[in-house]
Amino acid sequence: MRRYGAPRIADRRPIMLGYQASGAAPIVRGRPVENPETVATAIRIGNPVSWQQALAASRESGGWFAECTDEEILQVQKLLARTEGIFCEPASAIAVAGVLKDLELGRIGEGSSVVCTLTGHGLKDPDTAIAQSAKPVTVDAELKAVERAIREHLPK
Repeated sequence: MRRYGAPRIADRRPIMLGYQASGAAPIVRGRPVENPETVATAIRIGNPVSWQQALAASRESGGWFAECTDEEILQVQKLLARTEGIFCEPASAIAVAGVLKDLELGRIGEGSSVVCTLTGHGLKDPDTAIAQSAKPVTVDAELKAVERAIREHLPK
């Protein structure tokens, strides 16, 4: 992160934020989590190898670590799919969940530019998405039937 300041690729350094699932939040808690548990399986880590580097990046940039509940993570996973057409895994959805929470709490200033990295596709963890989804709709393989089903299921 520091190297971007030297050659003037950017005129200021980004503030680095980190979000962890409440059931697996060793950096937030300041100690390892012996039996981490969260729906966000890719971040179900009780003692991350790069803990100190992540904490240093956050502190040096004026950032912070915070946590999100599984419910918040899953709500945002659904929100991203419904409103943006992005099907990400829960471990990616936590980035947006954390930002939304920090915006609501006033921790991130109005007008701030925010970048969230969502690297994990929802198919990496399809069982979680299926468990919280409505039952699939079955229609005849005819254009009129498909159009009708789409119209009937659009949000009002």
